[in-house]
Amino acid sequence: MAVVVKRGVFGGTFDPVHLGHLRIAEYVRRKLALDEVIFVPAGNPWLKTNRSISEATHRMAMVSMAIAGKPYFSLSAIEVNRPGPSYTVDTMAEFQKSGGELYFILGSDNLLALPSWHKPLDLIRLCTLVSVPRFGGSAINMCAIEKALPGISNRVIILDRPLVDISSTGVRKRVASLRPIDHLVPGEVEAYIKAKGLYS
Repeated sequence: MAVVVKRGVFGGTFDPVHLGHLRIAEYVRRKLALDEVIFVPAGNPWLKTNRSISEATHRMAMVSMAIAGKPYFSLSAIEVNRPGPSYTVDTMAEFQKSGGELYFILGSDNLLALPSWHKPLDLIRLCTLVSVPRFGGSAINMCAIEKALPGISNRVIILDRPLVDISSTGVRKRVASLRPIDHLVPGEVEAYIKAKGLYS
């Protein structure tokens, strides 16, 4: 009997990656018995064109440092290397070519916004969505989402943990105001931010 590989895909700008991201990835990996969680830093995220984002080389380097020594975490440059806007559906279609079961990890706020994403119905055909709670986020009304995206209820797993009170925005603000971030990011990431003068 063939063994089915279960992979989680964790996308985001990771500007910067923080301890909350690692907690989420580890919790989902254990909860769903995933063989691997792939971190996918966004290249040119079309939904975040309202603010400047650090160069992909910096964001990739920080994720690489954060997951070092964890064989069940990996890093993919698939979106960084792709020209033009980054669409999750295109990324999942590429990963689907390798077979196995795919799980896309996203925040509950992104699940609520899913109807506005690029080809959301195609996305839910490619993978199972795993919704993790956002600290202070709105409750999920699956009836409304189901009405906009028929069939999604059978393609989503809604988790009530972990509840992470850390955000990349908060980390950037603390760096800009010269406040400590050692309790929010891995030590190597903190050192990298200081060395490269990011967010200051």
